[in-house]
Parts: sequence; structure tokens; C-alpha cells
Amino acid sequence: MSKNYKIAVLPGDGTGPEVIAEAIKVLDAAGKKFGFSTEKKYFDWGGEHYLKTGETLPADAKEQLSKHDAVLLGAIGHPDVKPGVLEKGILLKLRFDLDQYINLRPVKLYPGVETPLANKKPEDIDYVVVRENSGGVYTGMGGNVQIDTPDEVACQNWVYTRRQVDRCLKFAFELAEKRHTKENPWRGLSEEDKKAGYTSQLTLVGKTNVLTYVCGLWERAFNAMAKNYPTVKTAYCHVDAATMWMVKNPEWFDVVVTENLMGDIITDLAAMTSGGMGVASGGNLNPTGLSMFEPIGGSAPKYTGRNVINPLAAIGAAAMMLDFLGEKEAAAAIDRSVAYVTGNKLKSMAAGRMGYSTTEVGDLVVENL
Repeated sequence: MSKNYKIAVLPGDGTGPEVIAEAIKVLDAAGKKFGFSTEKKYFDWGGEHYLKTGETLPADAKEQLSKHDAVLLGAIGHPDVKPGVLEKGILLKLRFDLDQYINLRPVKLYPGVETPLANKKPEDIDYVVVRENSGGVYTGMGGNVQIDTPDEVACQNWVYTRRQVDRCLKFAFELAEKRHTKENPWRGLSEEDKKAGYTSQLTLVGKTNVLTYVCGLWERAFNAMAKNYPTVKTAYCHVDAATMWMVKNPEWFDVVVTENLMGDIITDLAAMTSGGMGVASGGNLNPTGLSMFEPIGGSAPKYTGRNVINPLAAIGAAAMMLDFLGEKEAAAAIDRSVAYVTGNKLKSMAAGRMGYSTTEVGDLVVENL
């Protein structure tokens, strides 16, 4: 009997509904081909909903979404809503309320996609960033006193518990362990590494030389946990150095794990090295609960309704969702189809310059599944 998955769909703002329509198109085609179905329920939460009602999310949003197997999100961001209102009131609130403590960001250069990094090829840019998604400075602890005076004080607290750190590291180590095998080890390993039994590498990104308390906790927990994963080679990189090496030598990375703020910064840098936001997908994961998948590029309001935006990031998000749900064959087929389309069809990843419309790109991915 084929499986049926209940999917909550939040098309969101701007071009979100356009790219989500193409992701759904591909999702339905994959279901027919690989023997599963999806039951979708749409939610109108976003900028227009906020402007009409004054609420970012209804009080029972968590309960409504929790009836589903996964969430597919289009984009959040409206030009008539003050920056931060929707981001905090929808994105961050959902992540915290649903305990989506992993932000997973694949960094993959597809064939035919232009990268600003000279002489780098698809085999050089293929890694994953695991960003802790529930702690750090984004939790909102802190405040301001004596506002708008010369003596104003602002404080934003950067707080982590050992439990938050350990569960993120555990996910990252397990991902690194599963990502490669002895038969197919990570290509960045030396022969000496392979003889030592390593199959993959996990790099911790932090700032232990200055931010000694929080980053020191991460480093100690990382080194302690590494003993349980003998096939995973470990490495460490200060965050400022990581930004250099992700540009100069992206092939040095396999799986990267880091805290919330640093992860937010380096994943956008990494996305640009692999072709930009038009092809960047991400997942906000609760490994034992409800997870949410989305394109990274935002709502792009200036392109709304023009049928020119690149939908591949949303299609990639749908593939990530299927992989998380266990439909790995379907997810891999979508990924291969995207690679074929970028390598053989599209002129550019940029909106309006692809050589095809948004809907035509979705059709191409379906045709080549």
C-alpha cells in the first residue's frame, strides 16, 4: 500500500506562492512515479494575513501544524510590514515552538551553475552545514535601558545549554557517519585517513580563542562526542577562517556544524558560492517531530506575479522534505533532474534570465524525473 503524507503548505509572501506551486507540481509527479501521495492543507499566514488581522500567527498555529507530517514554506517578507515582525513572529516562533533545533543547509554546486569562485567545479563544492537552531543570541534574551539617550545600553544574551549543544552535535556526527561509507568515502580524505578507518569529516566552526565560554562548551562537547564516532574525522575552524576557506578551498569541507548566529552568516556565504539564493534550500528539523522545509531566497517582491523567479530552491526544499520523510529514492530522482536541468537547459539561475519561465522550469524538472 502506498504511503500518504499530510503536508502543511505555507506559500507566504511575494513570489512564495509561485515557487511553491512548482514544488508541489514536482512533488505530485514524484508521488505518481514512486508510489506515494500527499494530502496538502494550505495556510495563508504571512504579510497579507498580518496586515488584515494584526496577528502574525493564530494562537493555535502549533496545534494546527502538528497534525501534519511536514511543513513546506514558500517565503516570508512583505514590503508593507516592518522588518523583523514577520521573521520573529512567524519563522522564529515556529522554529522555537516546534523545537526545530537543526537548520540543515546543503551546499552543492550543480552542473551548469555559475559560481563566483574561480576554477571551482561541482566536485569541489558539495558539503552540508548543520546549524544549531534553538539557542544562541536569537532566543531574544536581553534588552535596552535608557533608550535614545547618550547612555543607552543594549544587551543581547548568547546562551547555550549542554543539552542543546549535545543534541545538535549528535545529529551532525550521525549525518557525517551516514553521508559516506568505506566503499564511497569523502573525496577529501587522504590515503592515510582512509587507512585509519575514516570515511567522512565533521568540522566544528566556532571562536574559541575569544568567545571562550560558549565556544569552549561547544569544543569540549564536540571532542567528547567524537569518541563515539570512530569513522568520522574531526576538524576545527574559527568562524573568520571558515569564511576564508569556504571561498578559497570549499573542497576542504564535508559536514560542518556550528552555533546559530555563526551558522546564519556562513550559510548565506556558502549559498552564494554554489550559485546564489535561487538554488539554495534549507530545512528546519526536529528529528523526532515536525520539520519545515523552505527555499532560502526570500519573498523577492519585485518579481511577484511575473513568472520569472527561479523555483529550483523550492523544488530542492521539497526533495529535502521527501528525504526526511523516508522517500529517499524520490528525493534522489528530483535532485538528479535538477542537476540535468541546470546542466542542459537553463541559461542562468537569475530571475528573468533563465531562458524559461518559472512554470516552464517546474515542467522541465517533472519531464526529467
